[in-house]
Amino acid sequence: MANHSEHVASARLYWLIWLALIICTVLTAYVATVDLGKFNTVVALGIATFKATLVALIFMNVKHTSEKMTKAILISAVAWLLLLLFLSLADYSSRLAG
Repeated sequence: MANHSEHVASARLYWLIWLALIICTVLTAYVATVDLGKFNTVVALGIATFKATLVALIFMNVKHTSEKMTKAILISAVAWLLLLLFLSLADYSSRLAG
């Protein structure tokens, strides 16, 4: 069997992350009411990316893992997301031009 050392985060850290997620959710709802022109989607995706990063690093323990497979899966998931966003934005911009 492999030896696994587990990192135990404090309850205070979990409460702070929860508070940050709630604040980001309220911020997302507020930004949706503000007219930022083309940047509404960019700001919303930025906030969502920050929230997803917090969840993955803290609640999914990616920050304290030493497993190479976990990091490889995370990197491939981010690469796949970026590819899909790039292709979607390329399609959207080509429809505006024509």
